[in-house]
Amino acid sequence: MAKPKSKSKPTKQPQKKTINLALQGGGSHGAYTWGVLDYLLEDDRLDFEGVSATSAGAMNAAALAYGKAKGGAQMGRETLEEFWREISRSGQVFSPVKRSAFEVSSEMHPFMPNWNMANSAMFSFFENFTHALSPYQFNPLNLNPLRDVIERTIDFDHVNACDCMQLFITATNVQKGTARVFENEDIDIDVLLASAALPFLFHAVSIKDHHYWDGGYMGNPSLWPLFYKAKSRDILMIHLNPITRDEVPRESYTIENRMNEITFNSSLLKELRAIDFVKKLINEDMLKDEYKDQYKDILFHAIRADDVMCNLTIASKFDTDWGFLRELRDLGRDQAKTWLDDHYDDIGEKGSVDIQKDYLSE
Repeated sequence: MAKPKSKSKPTKQPQKKTINLALQGGGSHGAYTWGVLDYLLEDDRLDFEGVSATSAGAMNAAALAYGKAKGGAQMGRETLEEFWREISRSGQVFSPVKRSAFEVSSEMHPFMPNWNMANSAMFSFFENFTHALSPYQFNPLNLNPLRDVIERTIDFDHVNACDCMQLFITATNVQKGTARVFENEDIDIDVLLASAALPFLFHAVSIKDHHYWDGGYMGNPSLWPLFYKAKSRDILMIHLNPITRDEVPRESYTIENRMNEITFNSSLLKELRAIDFVKKLINEDMLKDEYKDQYKDILFHAIRADDVMCNLTIASKFDTDWGFLRELRDLGRDQAKTWLDDHYDDIGEKGSVDIQKDYLSE
């Protein structure tokens, strides 16, 4: 008589943890963030409670929210890929910055990084042109191909009604010089365009009698909504702008690139200093009992892209070549896997970043 087959024990699924995301802007470099999100969705060990984002990060956040609200993690992945495919298609038609034949082949020119676009003649002309004329002069009709891309890929009815995550999209109020953070029910195409409206390239976006520029000037992204409006203490920051660089820039394009990085990181560093200060108050028991409930001990995590982005220039933020975007995506996926393998156990227990050492110390 044959022995009955023993039933195999089901594989125990790892505990699903909840985390908040902070997504920086950076033009085409936002495809790196796409890769990080793609891997985290595929891995499926994390839920996202709050997502604070700016510029390209805001595009990723809206695509993520729409996809997840409509069809879960897999739909989120598909929507992100569709969005970046549309960016590439649109950019090949409308983007004034493309690699020349000289810049295409790193095999022919091994001294030039394949996607760097350093000393790009097209970008130099484009840069001089946009500094000589305002967007109100060279684009009086306020045409923006990004509007069409968003309309084709994101349904804002799903974003507005999304209960699977809270969105916080930052734009800069031009008249007041302050940050405006838009939440799910307020987010539409104009909000995303406002969050990405670089002043030299686009008209300020009008929303209810106020005008907005790129949110990176005041929050890249804003972290404070995640302190006050999300329950999870964990924040995963996905960087696109290098915090540090070893070399001192000497060419005009490297100087401008570093100026942009410092400008768009300044508000973030101020918020990180505030987090570090509050952590000190909590850890050293410096708060009176009646105030302790008003402060949250933030557990900060980061996926830094410095090694990748330090090899790229400001020109490559305008490069929408599909091969370039996929390469950034794959680098983001690899980095997300490494980070999650190394720090999954830290989530909910401790931060995986020393804010003072990694961000604030000389």
